[in-house]
Amino acid sequence: MSSLSLTPLRLLAFASPAIPIAAMGLPISVYLPPFYANEMGLGLALVGTIFMLARFWDVFTDPVLGVLSDKFVTRWGRRRHWIVLSVPIMLLATVMLFMPTAPVSGSYLLIWMVVLYVGWTLLTLSHMSWGAELTPDYNERSLVQGWREGALILGMLLVLITPAVIDYLGAEDVGKARVAAMGWFVVILLPITVAFAVTTVGERDVPPPKHVPFREAVGVMLRNRYLRRLLAADLANGLGSGTMAALFIFVASDVLQMGGWSSVILLAYFGAGVIFVPLIVRLSYRFGKHLTLAVSALANGIGLPLMYLVGPGDVLLMVIFTALFGINLGAGSFLLRSVMADVADHDQVETGNQRTGLFFSLLTMTSKVGAAIAVGVTYALIDGLGFMPGKENTPQALEAVRATFIWLPTLMYFAVAGIMWHFPLDEARQKENRRIIMERAEREPPIVPFE
Repeated sequence: MSSLSLTPLRLLAFASPAIPIAAMGLPISVYLPPFYANEMGLGLALVGTIFMLARFWDVFTDPVLGVLSDKFVTRWGRRRHWIVLSVPIMLLATVMLFMPTAPVSGSYLLIWMVVLYVGWTLLTLSHMSWGAELTPDYNERSLVQGWREGALILGMLLVLITPAVIDYLGAEDVGKARVAAMGWFVVILLPITVAFAVTTVGERDVPPPKHVPFREAVGVMLRNRYLRRLLAADLANGLGSGTMAALFIFVASDVLQMGGWSSVILLAYFGAGVIFVPLIVRLSYRFGKHLTLAVSALANGIGLPLMYLVGPGDVLLMVIFTALFGINLGAGSFLLRSVMADVADHDQVETGNQRTGLFFSLLTMTSKVGAAIAVGVTYALIDGLGFMPGKENTPQALEAVRATFIWLPTLMYFAVAGIMWHFPLDEARQKENRRIIMERAEREPPIVPFE
């Protein structure tokens, strides 16, 4: 199909796999590292190192799988078969990681994290690239990514209900019960949503990508100033959000003594994100994606230090603070991805190559590098400063955890704002790029529609 009508049903179907994607991503960032460090007894330094190594492995596989995603076309199209292939890999790794039988070793954690990331990369990369190719329109791309981001936040919201209920009921082994419940959520929902998406939404006709040697492609990308700036912003955003995710459970449970309320606090955060995604989308229409993203990051950097006003046991104040902070939750993720679709168009105009999958793999790579550095460095840092999760800690150790949680993300959000404030690829330039691409496509031989 040369065009694809973006009906509400198709948008819903396309976005639905983002629910289990988010349901997997949240515990990997927030719950699994503390679970293996504390309940499974592996310790902060070892767990931080393992999660960092697994993330860097994921970084290595991202560009490879991105090239494969661009190159190999089946009768389903270029993206959907990879999404289907990811499902059994994800299901097996989820069971092994979220429902482990103690004792476990560091090698066990590392192996299954690597397996999980292979499946997750196949799923997320193919899904993001598919979304970028559903429409060539500047604003419709924000609409598609807005639906996807809304589904991501909804997935985080839904998966948080299970640990919140477990916290409320007071399960005997709360940490293990939380993680297992979130794992079952993914196992049940992933095959259902993937089946809904791939059978409801087709793939729009796009010119088949031309093969470019990887070293040549890297050289072209390094010369793409739009790409360099966007990847730098994504790296900073990933480092900031990754630090907050890695340390949140420790801040809530040990520093602020709100362990039983941690899931409820996160619900407030992601709930606000769900509510305000439509507003962020409309603001991006009015002011442009790059400026909306920059202002959002600036607001995060100004607002995060206000968390010093929250004292131990101030649950209501913490809920209010996290809800306000969650207003900007969707901006960084979906706007960065929407801009990347435009950057891929710019590259296609300059080089004649359609490499959406490769470009999105680089975007995924930089956010994962940020998250890898965040968990590896911050866990080693707070371990070296004497912090012990779930045990009695000195005031100095607790203050070190809080300061790391606040100031490193604050600096990163300011960096994102500075990078994106004068981003040069705006709506007018993107429309001109699309005009050039469409003129070229009219001169290409027709390709078979993907139904």
